[in-house]
Amino acid sequence: MSDVLNDLQLDRSFPVSPERLFAWITQGDKLMQWWGPEGIDVFDHALDLTRPGAYFAKMRGAEGQQYHVSGQVTHVSPPHSVGFTWAWHDETGTRGIESHVTFTIDTEGSGARLRIQHRDLPTPELAESHAKGWTSTLNKLASKID
Repeated sequence: MSDVLNDLQLDRSFPVSPERLFAWITQGDKLMQWWGPEGIDVFDHALDLTRPGAYFAKMRGAEGQQYHVSGQVTHVSPPHSVGFTWAWHDETGTRGIESHVTFTIDTEGSGARLRIQHRDLPTPELAESHAKGWTSTLNKLASKID
């Protein structure tokens, strides 16, 4: 059973249509411009959130540290939402505990609002760490979206 203390929700408004925002959060060429926190680069991936199926992203930090996340895209409902599972891999490549992410888009005035819900994180500390990571990632998206 999920502990709501281990779930997080972040909202950010964007001055683009819901359709445009949906393209930015699902299409691989656009995802690569903002995926991952500030200071992190994606060096290998199969990121396509436009369809159900497997995905992965391997990222590298400024000091060379590497991160590997993978999961399954579970639903795609343009231009309203996309959901996917999420699990980090350890240094041996073993996949860790799975959590669930949903991006939801709503019309907001002449723009759109993106809600990120990340559920089923195993501890409050991991929820806090992911909140920082998603906030930084949203900063990158806000700086790139046109």
